[in-house]
Amino acid sequence: MKAITLLQPQKIVFGTGCIQTLTEDYQKLGLQRLFVLTAPPIRPLIEESLATLKATGISIEVFQDIVAEPTVNDFKAIIEVARRFKADSVVGIGGGSVLDVTKLVAAFIDSDQQVEDCFGTGFIRKKGLWFACLPTTAGTGSEVSPNAILLDERDHLKKGIVSPYLIADAAYVDPKLTWTVPAKVTADTGMDALTHCIEAYTNKFAHPSVDIYALKGIQLIAAHLERAVKDGKDQEAREALAFGSLYGGLCLGPVNTAAVHALSYPLGGEFHIPHGLSNAILLPSVMKFNMPANIKRHAEVAIALGCEPGANDEETAQRGVDFIYQLAAAVGIPDKLTALGIPQTAVDGMAKAAMQVQRLLKNNPREVTEQDAKAIYNSLY
Repeated sequence: MKAITLLQPQKIVFGTGCIQTLTEDYQKLGLQRLFVLTAPPIRPLIEESLATLKATGISIEVFQDIVAEPTVNDFKAIIEVARRFKADSVVGIGGGSVLDVTKLVAAFIDSDQQVEDCFGTGFIRKKGLWFACLPTTAGTGSEVSPNAILLDERDHLKKGIVSPYLIADAAYVDPKLTWTVPAKVTADTGMDALTHCIEAYTNKFAHPSVDIYALKGIQLIAAHLERAVKDGKDQEAREALAFGSLYGGLCLGPVNTAAVHALSYPLGGEFHIPHGLSNAILLPSVMKFNMPANIKRHAEVAIALGCEPGANDEETAQRGVDFIYQLAAAVGIPDKLTALGIPQTAVDGMAKAAMQVQRLLKNNPREVTEQDAKAIYNSLY
């Protein structure tokens, strides 16, 4: 069996209402200046917890103006706010963009490195401030991953920074924070989490220690996503999605994603399509492309999705792809790039841009050439 490294937060807390555990834990740390990153819709959900901390004499600065797909310049403006505040700790409470920026603020606030020099894997030189992540969507899994994504304005491409120093000191996964997430965001982020699990299981570097997370995540999300989209207050569905997303996040560090994510980056970078939606629309097409490379694994994905076995692995695997098409349609994901306002004339440029994401393409079970990328994009018109 090949070697694998599993890096996770020192503490992971899961459960409805567990934000209270954060306030209790934080008071024991002896830290005094907390920089909180969040978003306006989340603010009412966390006011009580912030008030509890303030009552103990802790200084808190809240930054809530993070845009959906933050750029390098957005990040630089935010970190200056944190530096002026003289933060000694950072907490992110929000979706993937909020959590990614949280990690980077903690890592770079006292560093002489520039964030744009650290795109790729392993370039951050040292551990930064103590930080914790609380996801408010069941999607990116960023709360437990070593990855952070920013949009690099220089070439309109989303890029990843991967480092063990971007793993949170603590992650608190409170499904209650997802109850108010709108149906569309629930659908997009849920499909993103499902993509993490499927890409981890069918990945060239798949590993038994990660397979258990991937398969369980696939099962939970496939069985509960449509329910949560239709009724955001369905507590059982919300908890299942939060667990599925957490499992997907635990796959990201040791195995990571592959061609779906690589091909989605140009959609976000050039056309500002939300990350989860980009993945969702590409997922079934890329699965279909990848199937011949490891048909047995794709058949096992289909079974985890809840499909009945076919006469052989090929038939079972195809049922899995069909299920993804049906699930995407059921939760409102379009099946054409034109529905996202992306003209077919953009395909050549997107394919060229996707080829730059070799960090992820190298994980794909089947080699993806620029022509292959064009064919996958063109199949969505």
